[in-house]
This record gives sequence, C-alpha cells and structure tokens, in this order.
Amino acid sequence: MANYNYSKKELNLKIVYYGTSLGGKTTNLRSIHAKLSPGQKGQMMSLATDLDQTIFFDFLPIDVGEIKGWKLRFHLYTVPGQVYYNASRRLVLRNVDGLVFVIDSQRERLEENIESLYNLQDNLRAYNLILKDIPMIIQYNKRDLPNIMEIKELQSQLNNEDYEYFESVAIRNIGVFETLKRICELTIISLADTLPAV
Repeated sequence: MANYNYSKKELNLKIVYYGTSLGGKTTNLRSIHAKLSPGQKGQMMSLATDLDQTIFFDFLPIDVGEIKGWKLRFHLYTVPGQVYYNASRRLVLRNVDGLVFVIDSQRERLEENIESLYNLQDNLRAYNLILKDIPMIIQYNKRDLPNIMEIKELQSQLNNEDYEYFESVAIRNIGVFETLKRICELTIISLADTLPAV
C-alpha cells in the first residue's frame, strides 16, 4: 500500500519484480538503475544469499511531476527466484503497489514459470490480497534466444487474465523501460481516486 511522507509531500510506491530464478528480474533492475541519472535514483542495495539475491533501489520519475500535490518516489524490488527463499519472497511483497511478473520465455522453463505464478498468488493471500486487485504487467523476457515459446503459447499458459505484456531482452535493455513506464502508470491510476490532498 502507498506510503505517504507528509513532511516531504512525497508518495512512496513499491513495485516488485517477481518470477523464477535467473529469469531476468535482477537484470531489469540493474538496467534501469544504470540508465537513470544520479539525481534521480537512490543507491542500489543487494541482499545476497548463496544462490540468489534480492535487490532494491528507489527513484524519482522526473517526467511525471506531481499528482494532487504529491511528488512520487518509486521503490523497485526483486524477489529471490529460488523457492527455497519463499519467506523472503513473501516479505518483499508486503505493502506492494504494483507487480511486474518476469517470465523466462525458454520452453524448458515453462513449469517453473507456472509454479512461480501460483507462488505469487499464494504469497499475496498471506496479506489478504488477490492478484486482480494489484496492477500487474507481464514481461516475456529472453526473446532473443532460439528455444523460446511463441507469445500465443505463453499467453495461453500464463496469462489467462489477459494482463498487458511486453516482450523483452533485459540483458540488452530491450523492453525494460517500456515495462517500467507502464507499471508505474497503472500503479498511479489505481491510486489516483484515493489520494488525499496535500
């Protein structure tokens, strides 16, 4: 849920990148962080484990301006991809305002992607949330590899609710900012009617 800083007139919004291990979540955030100007972004922090990591940083979208007198600050997080770290995944989802579900498009990763989607739904239930109540974008990543599934197949297996999606090659920064821009827009839209006046 949005966090209001009344002294700074700042609205803090949390976007979580969710998905399987090595699917491209961290690559997305590293690409975004590298392209933002120093005055726009906070320091990238990493909580590393033996097999995976959670990274996060915050940024000010300078092109958005203010909404109802509030300056916006987005906090971007990844979750550990390994199922072993499910408690960490759940903790990162606390107070989430928007989601990017990053899918590894390789055919051999389909089952892991499906399991990750179910895991996301289970972890949201821990906070009495359901997926359809949270803005979400699907990102079909690794579209440059030879063994990928067609978008139509991925849609039928992983996007029954018809969420907006973007194709990406995060390692080459393709589709990364388009995904980010749209999830930020959807998150703002979802909160616009409930924002208090400053």
